Amino acid sequence: MASAQTKSQTFSKALVGKAGQDSMGSPMEIAIIVGAAVIAGAINSIAGGGTLISFPALVWLGRDPILANATNTIALWPGSFAGMVGFRRELASTRRWLFLLVIPSLLGGTGGAILLLRTPSTTFDRLVPLLILGATLLLAAQEMITRRLAFIAEAHENPTAGWVVFVFTFQFLVGVYGGYFGAGIGILMLAALGLIGMTDLHQMNGLKNLLAICINGVAAIYFAISGAVDWNDGLIMAGGAIVGGVLGARLAHRFGRKFVRRFVVAIGLIMTVVMLVR
Repeated sequence: MASAQTKSQTFSKALVGKAGQDSMGSPMEIAIIVGAAVIAGAINSIAGGGTLISFPALVWLGRDPILANATNTIALWPGSFAGMVGFRRELASTRRWLFLLVIPSLLGGTGGAILLLRTPSTTFDRLVPLLILGATLLLAAQEMITRRLAFIAEAHENPTAGWVVFVFTFQFLVGVYGGYFGAGIGILMLAALGLIGMTDLHQMNGLKNLLAICINGVAAIYFAISGAVDWNDGLIMAGGAIVGGVLGARLAHRFGRKFVRRFVVAIGLIMTVVMLVR
């Protein structure tokens, strides 16, 4: 136990050192970061999967993968909040499930964040292409998942106690994944909401954004305390994510989710290849 704790502390200090050595990037780097954050914030508020844009952008710019992941989590958190505000009217009618799903989201997000910072940077670097590919495939299968969940939702319009426990556990695991990496958690959360019988897409999006705030919020606090954040990149991305989140919520009714999903899937596949060959 002492050895594991020492390794964790050493790794945390290494991250602090890397974060402290980072300086404000060139105008081109700043432009790339802002652009990726705006797009990611908009995508997250509409369909989820924005991390597939913003996280690879940071890695492509040469940031340490774990540092980039932690920074990305903090940066996109305000965007989730902005997206939730955009669906505030629909969210008001989901109080029945609000507290039930917030608890496992907070617990899972904390566990995932701890697990991330206990993962060696070299190991996480090798996992990145697989994580991106997995999230991309999840996004590609969203329509099929949604259709299947429609039948489950009808069957569990008034879920039993046992079914609620299952959904609670499912959301906890989603939270762990979200705290660890996060790309595609929007899809998984929509799946969880379908499992408890919710069918209104806008209500589900509002609650999804709120749960994302819980998961990313506790993870962000842990990353910040651990010194695993590049604040220069993070603050720039946060501003872009807020703009994107508001913009995405406003455009959600105009642009089809299918178009957004296909766009993100294409980018995700490209990023997978780029991460594999870099």
